[in-house]
Amino acid sequence: MASIAGILNNHVLFIILLGWFVAQAIKIPIHRIVEHEWDLTRFFGSGGMPSSHSSMVTAGAVAIGVLQGFDSPVFALAVAFALIVMYDAAGVRRETGTQAAVINQILKDVLINGKQISDEELKELVGHTPLEVACGAITGLLVATVYLIILL
Repeated sequence: MASIAGILNNHVLFIILLGWFVAQAIKIPIHRIVEHEWDLTRFFGSGGMPSSHSSMVTAGAVAIGVLQGFDSPVFALAVAFALIVMYDAAGVRRETGTQAAVINQILKDVLINGKQISDEELKELVGHTPLEVACGAITGLLVATVYLIILL
């Protein structure tokens, strides 16, 4: 039972989850501004502005730095992890989305024996632009800072 209480009192875990939640919630009004439509499913979708992955790992790294020390090995590991996640979000995952867009165009254009190959489109919004990653990192930084100011 003590381990469950420990999880519920883990401020770093809470800040990480809050960083995700805030970034995902921000996607809804941003989608409304850009696309001129409300889409509540953006809360659970990947990709878009801001990057919730970047927000989570930045919030976690900041929280660890404040609570464990910016000179601690755990903070160094958290920063390394955050950099890998953000690089992946803007690199590999973004390229996956670009490839999905090309494949979707092929599926629309190419016919085999007079039939479409498939009418199911691949998910194109899986990665982030560098700006989305940066905004996610800023979101995580702000979430962790506000939470820790209130906590401390």
